[in-house]
Amino acid sequence: MIAVSTDKKKLNIPFIQDFLKDIYWAAGRTIDEVQRTIDSSVCFGIYLDDVQIGFARVITDYVVFAYMMDVFITEEHRGKGYSSILISAMMEEPVLKEVKIWRLATKDAHFLYEKFGFSALAYPERMMEKIKI
Repeated sequence: MIAVSTDKKKLNIPFIQDFLKDIYWAAGRTIDEVQRTIDSSVCFGIYLDDVQIGFARVITDYVVFAYMMDVFITEEHRGKGYSSILISAMMEEPVLKEVKIWRLATKDAHFLYEKFGFSALAYPERMMEKIKI
């Protein structure tokens, strides 16, 4: 049985860190850093028969803006619709219902997020960033 939960106590932090430490957007993230990101985010674990198979988190002000981050499903569970279940749960989460602007960054999963109404930035020239290396 598949289930999505926002209960941070259910999250398998070593599992999450083990996945993130090797992925392009979070390479090298330590377990302490993973814990700190979880502590300051709305988190979603996805479970198959009570075993965590994926994760996502949202940073937000709960009204105007939300940024979706660290979305993943383990390799062996991809292609079965679990990503869509996870994202749907995020978009329908009651504490996030008022959010007007959602953003995310992806290198290769545009097709997935487009199903949920995401598109390229309307005015990318207005966006700025500062990256600490």
